[in-house]
Formats: sequence, structure tokens, C-alpha cells
Amino acid sequence: MAFITCNFFSEALGLSTSMTVILPQQTSSQIGMNNRSSQKLHKTLYLLHGFSDDDTIWTRRTSIERYVAELGLAVVMPNVHQSFYTDMEYGNKYWTFLTEELPAIARSFFPLSDAREDNYVAGLSMGGYGAFKWALRHPDRFAAAGSLSGALDMAAHIKDPAITHMKPYFHLIYGEKDIEGTDEDLLHLVAEHNAASMMKPPLYQCCGKEDFLYHDNLAFRDACEAAGYPLTYVEGPGSHEWGYWDTHIQSFLKWIPLEK
Repeated sequence: MAFITCNFFSEALGLSTSMTVILPQQTSSQIGMNNRSSQKLHKTLYLLHGFSDDDTIWTRRTSIERYVAELGLAVVMPNVHQSFYTDMEYGNKYWTFLTEELPAIARSFFPLSDAREDNYVAGLSMGGYGAFKWALRHPDRFAAAGSLSGALDMAAHIKDPAITHMKPYFHLIYGEKDIEGTDEDLLHLVAEHNAASMMKPPLYQCCGKEDFLYHDNLAFRDACEAAGYPLTYVEGPGSHEWGYWDTHIQSFLKWIPLEK
């Protein structure tokens, strides 16, 4: 595998930013690795970070490079700071950056496929919200999406009095808007998919029962059940920590419809 730290300028953000990229490499003599690269344009996983992290965190806290090596899967990990993958009310346009600029730039730099069946998105915590929002708002772009301990009921989460320390961040991101029933509300997006009978990328959702976002995840699960949305839901022991995410990113990679 090739491991690339890529620094570049974003027109959408108006500043220099970074992404960490893993690219498949066919090898036969690398000790301890079974690398695979089966096509010129690589299947790609966009892997999103959480609220307190950046584009390097998945490679620092998990063995994601090793997990994707035998799959021949490229991984693109962007840096979006604490934006909740949103065009901020008082800040930068991170949703535009993520969904429009990033894929185009990544594909201009690296041999990545733009075919829907070759693209996946996943993330943890804030990144789980971003991954599902991207897949639900642009279902024509992804074959599947995953959320690990995601902040999936943001309309309720923002109003939770137990997280008053987050209020300044939410004000910068959403302003004074109530996002319930908007395209920033994942429960609304799931219901809209059902009503419009649009194409539906299947979703993989997992969360530990001891996680502070567990009830957010139950609300999203119930919304999918009510809408008849295709969802694989996994719960069990676990909290908001990297041991859980390292285990479950492996489960997600086994679940995605990726031809070996």
C-alpha cells in the first residue's frame, strides 16, 4: 500500500488543507502483508473523522491500512475540523468542500473510480453523521455507507441540555436554525427517501450500549424501520472509544458489497 499525506489548496474553503490517502499496491514479497490491486481505477472508501480529530486519526488509532490491503481498496480521509460536515452559518463551506470539491480533487491526483458501485463512505461519531448525510443526500454516488457510534439524531442532540458545552459550536455551524425537518436532519432524510422511492444505498450502523450517543442511534434505527430503509444495525457492549471503532471498521469492511 502507498500511504500519502496530501496538502493542497481548497477553493471552497479559501485555505490550504490536507487529506490522508491510502492507495492499493500489488506486491508479492512484502513480509506480513497481502497487498492487492486489481484495477486501474481504484474502488474508494471516504473515511471521515470525529469532532476532536483530523485526517490522520484513522491511521494513528486503527490498522486501517492493513485492513484494506487485501481488498484493493483506496481510502481518502479528509480534514474538516469541527464543522459537522456542514456549510457553516459562521464559518467555512465544509459540506461543499466534502461533497463537491474533495472527490474531484482526489480523482485528479489519484487513479480513483467515480462509478457509484466503486464508492463507499463511513465515519465515526461526527463522521458517522457526515457519512450518512452524504449518502442520503447523494444516493447516486455510493454503493453503501457506514456509521460507527454516529451522532445521528442531530435535531434532538443540539437541544440536549446535557451538552451545553457544545452550544457555541452548534451556533457557529447552524446559527439559530432548528434543523429538524431539514436536509441536516438524518431522520428527515430517511423519511424523504421512503416517500420519493429514490435509490437507497444500504447503511451499516453500529453503536455500543454504553456510548453517550446510544439513544441517538436508537432513534435513527427506528426511523429506518418506519421508512423501510435498508439498514444493518449492530449493537452490543461498547463505549465511545477507539478499541470499539478499530473492531467495527473491520466488520464494516467485511459487510460492504466489495467483490474480492
